[in-house]
Amino acid sequence: MSRYIATRAIRGANALVAEAEFMYQRVLADKGPDTPVAFPNTAYYLPLIFGMTGLQIETIGQLEPVLAHARELLHPIPAPNRWTPYLGETLDSGMATLLAAEVIEAIRFVYGLQPEPLSGFHLAGGTAFTSPDMNENGGGNGNGAGGHLNGPIDDIQLRSWGIQLVDGRMPGFAAIVGAAKSNEVAVKIVRELQRRNILTFLSGNVNGRSIIHQLQEEGVELGYDTYTVPFGTDTLSAIYALGFAVRSALTFGGMKGGMAREILMYNKERVFAFVLALGEVDDLKYAAAAGAINFGFPVIADTVIPEILPTGVTTYEHVVSMPFNEIDGADDLERAEQLVQKCIEVRGVKVKVANVPVPVPYGSAFEGEVVRKTDMRVEFGGKYSRCFEYLHMVDLDAISDGKIEVVGPGFADIEAQGHMDMGIIVEVAGRGMQKDFEPVLERQIHYFVNGASGIQHIGQRDIAWIRLSNNAVDKGFDLEHFGKILHARLHADFGAIVDKVQVTVITEPALVQQWLETAREAYDYRNKRLADLTDSAVNEFYSCTLCQSFAPDHVCIVSPERLGLCGAYNWLDCKASFSINPTGPNQPIKLGSQLDGDKGYWTGINDYAESASHGKVAEVSMYSIMENPMTACGCFECIVMLIPESNGVMVVNREDTSMTPAGMTFSTLAGMAGGGMQTPGVMGVGKFYLVSPKFISADGGFKRVVWMSSVLKQTMSDELQAVAEREGDPGLIERIADERSVTSVDELLAWLEEHNHPALIMDPIF
Repeated sequence: MSRYIATRAIRGANALVAEAEFMYQRVLADKGPDTPVAFPNTAYYLPLIFGMTGLQIETIGQLEPVLAHARELLHPIPAPNRWTPYLGETLDSGMATLLAAEVIEAIRFVYGLQPEPLSGFHLAGGTAFTSPDMNENGGGNGNGAGGHLNGPIDDIQLRSWGIQLVDGRMPGFAAIVGAAKSNEVAVKIVRELQRRNILTFLSGNVNGRSIIHQLQEEGVELGYDTYTVPFGTDTLSAIYALGFAVRSALTFGGMKGGMAREILMYNKERVFAFVLALGEVDDLKYAAAAGAINFGFPVIADTVIPEILPTGVTTYEHVVSMPFNEIDGADDLERAEQLVQKCIEVRGVKVKVANVPVPVPYGSAFEGEVVRKTDMRVEFGGKYSRCFEYLHMVDLDAISDGKIEVVGPGFADIEAQGHMDMGIIVEVAGRGMQKDFEPVLERQIHYFVNGASGIQHIGQRDIAWIRLSNNAVDKGFDLEHFGKILHARLHADFGAIVDKVQVTVITEPALVQQWLETAREAYDYRNKRLADLTDSAVNEFYSCTLCQSFAPDHVCIVSPERLGLCGAYNWLDCKASFSINPTGPNQPIKLGSQLDGDKGYWTGINDYAESASHGKVAEVSMYSIMENPMTACGCFECIVMLIPESNGVMVVNREDTSMTPAGMTFSTLAGMAGGGMQTPGVMGVGKFYLVSPKFISADGGFKRVVWMSSVLKQTMSDELQAVAEREGDPGLIERIADERSVTSVDELLAWLEEHNHPALIMDPIF
């Protein structure tokens, strides 16, 4: 262990704890001990403090024991003439640094100094545009002059990233602190991380200049949607990255506040993260790096600093020096690529990169990118044109693999921000291909196309809507590149069942209409086929253990009438996944003997649940929320929860931040539903499970829903109305309350009485 590093880190920790104590005394005098303090939109109070100490900080006065604990963790600066075992003292001081940093950031929130304002800054998602039609001409909530950096990640975003974290699409995260050698190097580093789908958090500065400034100047779009999140331009804001790590353990791992060792070990073993320090490393950065090492996160610096070899705290090296100008490479851009590769190697991040031959950056990091109208070159679909996608299987000898054909005119003659019709016909052939897999592969078109930077894809089937940005077109993106993307990705992701892929892009209006009619016939056939695909029509369900990488004891069981709680996998998806990877996360479960058809008990399901949950779950009822409900990890789309006084349940979706009649927001409720726990009366579900005939059918079904987030009512209005009619009560949806009218149990009961909700006269739910 380097005495130099220990000296710098311990000195930085002592200074920061002293600063936090000074700020605490100031805010105590200014605001008083009862002043509320919190990070917005998280159920975990001040998350790192909560995770490491169990303290639930809600007021200024409650910060005092945190600072006392941080003071206890400090050590004196090492003597210059005597060797001591520095590592433990350095790690303690690192943790003291993190506690003090979170205290300081919380106090800054009290004074309105967080999230950090940054004039002229553009963010994608989160604090910026959430829809391509929101203020098309450049407005928005937090964009442009007077905007803000992201600040702490909210629980909604953490959970929405959940499925990407557990299925490997997002293999880890990088915390970048400082500033790169040049703007071009900064862009290259971020693009290399995006290409590998690594979530990137940005903070810190060198002599007042931050990588955030560098990326801003180069027009790089930052924010949740592009996997590149700017926290702040000082080193302290890096605490949000470590808070994110703590919340990953609390959200997905079933950890509780105060389980410090378990949370740190969880992160070492399951969260693949690293710190990349760019530029000069001062005392505070050394101290913060020591805090990150506690989590098992190594630190890689692009300057000359002492190294710390493996001792077991991280998987491999703890601190690695890779002086930028000494990296092998013909130019700085090659050196930047080598630097990123070294970071991945040191942390052991498992990266899967698809080789897609398009002239723009490509990766999952661009899936949420929005193309605003002012930045748009051309669009297909939407209000003014038609766009559809149709994938179908053919015989092996009927197509030529890799053939891509554009039938009809290109968009060169279309005016800027114009529109035109387009149909994308994908023909696939393979010995392992089945007719039932067509909709599974077709749905992937959305993700595959969205992976290209500057391309926005919304919807599917005959309501697809695609926009190309000016930047993408300027780089050479054309219609044939849709085919190249689909050919490459279908082979890469579905190679076990697909041997040939041929793509035809049609823009000739008459042919678009002709193929659209053919596609709609296929859509209708599939709808009827899926309607006939019921639980009673099959003799096996499927497991989904993707989330066990983050929630070791959680077991998800997918049936034809109950999709996965993340909403991303249905029974056909799992069947296709098993065909592609017979040893993968989706395994068939033979149902065995039926024990209770109404509640959904089978011997095979119970045996599997007990085995896969390591003995934590003995029985699972597929159709009940009240008796042995299915567990959840943390990436569920909705929470269904019993409201005892109403004899019914409420449904709150992940994007709803409002107060529910249970007296808790989604974030707080999620702590009860996630982590692999089996909690009667509380259940995480995929939103389309709400429209299944098997939705809590053992407890009365959909008529038990007495309250529902309004966004679900709006976005699923047609599907929910069909359910109401199936239940024999066409006016049922109007009888269900939402946050616009009801936020307490008393208000809910009055609403139900006034609107004659059927739950009031149903048999008691328990």
